[in-house]
Amino acid sequence: MARLVRRGEARWMWLGDPDRPTLINVVFWVVLLATVGDHMLRPAETLYSVLFAINIVVVMGLWLVLPWRPAPRYRFIPLLFLPATIALGLTGSYGTHLLLTLIGTASIAFVHGMRTAVAVLAGMLAFIVAGTLLFDRTMQEALLQAGVVGVFAIFVLGMTSAILEARLRRAEAQALLERVRELAVAEERARMGAEMHDSIGHHLTVIKVGLENAERYRERRPDAAWQEVRQAKEVTAEALADARRWVRALRPLALDGRVGSAALEQLAASFDGTGLSVTFEVEGRERPLDPDVELVLYRVLQEGLTNALRHSEARQVHGRLTFGEDRVTLVINDDGKGGKRDGRDGAGGFGLPSLAERTRALRGVLTAGDAEGGGFELRAELPAGTGAGPRPGVEVRR
Repeated sequence: MARLVRRGEARWMWLGDPDRPTLINVVFWVVLLATVGDHMLRPAETLYSVLFAINIVVVMGLWLVLPWRPAPRYRFIPLLFLPATIALGLTGSYGTHLLLTLIGTASIAFVHGMRTAVAVLAGMLAFIVAGTLLFDRTMQEALLQAGVVGVFAIFVLGMTSAILEARLRRAEAQALLERVRELAVAEERARMGAEMHDSIGHHLTVIKVGLENAERYRERRPDAAWQEVRQAKEVTAEALADARRWVRALRPLALDGRVGSAALEQLAASFDGTGLSVTFEVEGRERPLDPDVELVLYRVLQEGLTNALRHSEARQVHGRLTFGEDRVTLVINDDGKGGKRDGRDGAGGFGLPSLAERTRALRGVLTAGDAEGGGFELRAELPAGTGAGPRPGVEVRR
């Protein structure tokens, strides 16, 4: 599964995780403080106090990195958080920790799905019954305690199910709106394509007629012939400028409304579900880029991800966008077979020649080939503004 993870965000996801319900976050800290306070007010042996303190630290640490959306690298955390909260009842809590256990069950539902959460809940209730009987309580008391926990757990899972359903509907609505927007843009671009055909076609017709006249006048009226050539040259410049304006207008749909790293993140996220694990990070102070530079960076990342998916048998791809003082660099690494895959070297296929021409036109440097640690690396270095960069060129490592 392809998943975009910005470095720093994954590491400190608890600081601003948009997927974590605010109410659950508040309830967790209130209940945790209540659990600690309740334990401190009751007499307890030193050993149990130490175990309880360690247990609290473990629960807090797991909470800080607890995911609230399917995340391959963190799927195991909810499965550790739940038993850690249950253990509070054994190390010194007297029931106040049960809300934390319910929160742990909700986290499993968010990350692993409702079926897994229901199965875990059934096991937890069986554990509560067995544990109650182990402390010489009656079956009635055990069933009563498990019933109370079960009722609250069902309520929590019901709320969780509603949140997951709302997320699904919101994602579907956003996808529908995006599709409508794309169709509208596609219709507009079809109209623009027709206008571009008429505009450039007119220029080419004028150039053709002018050159034909120059050919007829070249012997009898050489001055007039040269005049036709000069006019054809001027019209050619106008046609070229017109073509460039149209090309800029017909930028990729994924770039519309997005600039810089936001467009690259959107592209990386589009590989979700392909089997690739995609990470992306930004280094340096981000600033606006020239539209042509931005478009080339987009195409380089697109090429790197597509190659990793189709040819390299890669499982992981990492992209890094670095902003320097006057240069911006995009590096895409995969853990696949490298440049000799499918009998082709780093210079052949994969659309690299086209990328090379685009990079060279912007006075940038494109390198492609085997990475030092294995896999394949595609690197583009371009001017961060409209000024000229260092020596232009394209280099392919073999």
